[in-house]
Amino acid sequence: MDLFDLTQVALERAMSGASLRQRVLTNNLANANTPGFKRMDVDFHATLARELGGGSTRRGVAETGFTVARDASTSERVDGNNTDVDGEMAALAENSLDYQAMVAASRARVRILESAITGR
Repeated sequence: MDLFDLTQVALERAMSGASLRQRVLTNNLANANTPGFKRMDVDFHATLARELGGGSTRRGVAETGFTVARDASTSERVDGNNTDVDGEMAALAENSLDYQAMVAASRARVRILESAITGR
């Protein structure tokens, strides 16, 4: 029997996805004035939802990988860059809140386990 269940493993993978997305979004901001730069993003929510919706095992979820994709849905500026600084800042704030919520949920689950093990 494994100590951590599917939910805990999914939370850990989601935190990993949020961490990757944070790095990608900050890279977008760093290149906001780079001519020809195309913004990137990571849709880890959809990837995990697909994996969990397919009746995945713990191992399947634990091995879920996330893809950094070029965002072609936004309009380009004259210099060929399609990064919107305000949009990136909003996405960073949202991603940060997601990550904090996942950490809080994970921490609470670990505390429950600790309480069950120690009896306190």
